[in-house]
Amino acid sequence: MPDGIIPILGLNIWETIYMTLASTLIAYAIGLPLGIILVITDKDGIQPRPVPNSIINVIVNIFRSIPFLILLIMLIPFTRAIMGKAYGSTATIVPLTIAAAPFIARMVESSIKEVDRGVIEAAQSMGATVKQIIFKVLIPEAKPSLIVGATISVTTVLGYSAMAGICGGGGLGAIAINYGYYRYQANVMIVTVILIVVLVQIFQAVGMHISRKGDKRL
Repeated sequence: MPDGIIPILGLNIWETIYMTLASTLIAYAIGLPLGIILVITDKDGIQPRPVPNSIINVIVNIFRSIPFLILLIMLIPFTRAIMGKAYGSTATIVPLTIAAAPFIARMVESSIKEVDRGVIEAAQSMGATVKQIIFKVLIPEAKPSLIVGATISVTTVLGYSAMAGICGGGGLGAIAINYGYYRYQANVMIVTVILIVVLVQIFQAVGMHISRKGDKRL
């Protein structure tokens, strides 16, 4: 291993965790309501709205169709305008969030649609409002599935953050590119890959544990 690489790895592990969690949280603030809107405005939803539903569907599908690396490059001017620069771990949160939000919206939509239709109809028959159905029926009933979806989303964003290293995104991806690829240091590349795999496994284990704890069916 090159001299001084251990402290650099430590710093970049922190940057990877920071980028991943911050991006996922902000993306959830966007993707969660989008996913819920997609469900309730669907033709079989509790408030069918074909036009808004179609518009949101198109937007989500467009952004989900763009490979992250291409999206990252496309958003460089936008990222620079917002953050003042287009490189570094904090700046990378912008493209990571934009890439993750549509993915999260689909995950949320899928989870909410798993809720038993009978439970929703029972709430409607008791005069529950749309807001009450969302917050007291849909989200609580879908909570275990939503947590599993959040776990998948975190590990997906972690993978995106590694790709961001090629454009100066920071984190373990930057180490893999700058040392492992450009300097032909295979041992550094292997270590960074192992660290990324370990982080994925930790996030996965924590998420699944929380999901099992919150699943009232178990």
